[in-house]
Amino acid sequence: MKTYLLTLLIALSPLLISGTGPESAYSFKLKTIDGKPLELSSYRGKKILIVNTASECGYTSQYAALQTLSERHKNQVVVIGFPCNDFGGQEPGTASEIQSFCSKTYQVSFPMAAKVSVKGSNADPFFQWLCNQKNPDFTGDIRWNFEKILLDENGKVIRRFRSGVKPLDPDLTGAL
Repeated sequence: MKTYLLTLLIALSPLLISGTGPESAYSFKLKTIDGKPLELSSYRGKKILIVNTASECGYTSQYAALQTLSERHKNQVVVIGFPCNDFGGQEPGTASEIQSFCSKTYQVSFPMAAKVSVKGSNADPFFQWLCNQKNPDFTGDIRWNFEKILLDENGKVIRRFRSGVKPLDPDLTGAL
């Protein structure tokens, strides 16, 4: 834990010293579920819907609607799932188990990121940044699985939606 905190402090030290953070999500180095680089900047010009996911949650069925959203609005938005085990241990699987579950059960073809922590002191720096970005909805910690954060075409947070907002809800699709 000490090593992780020290690494995080070193990584964030330029931001702490300058008092400013990254201006967009494109500043972060992320990985796909199979360990390859995930370059958010490659989606520049499209909105990005970030969703913290879990395979054993009451909201897991939202994977189907996320896939539908991804297919219907592929020219406007990229959906990216971020598996997370922070809430009730509802994503205990390995990367390959998660991939297999998503593919076989929900035919997920949208990008899946590496499993991350999204809250508390172990939160991934990307999610720390996301949760503190001003938007018209709310800021602060993610409360549960399948919360959604919408980025604009320049990688900036423009909307946030709690878990109960379904992926095809008019409030969400209207923001696309």
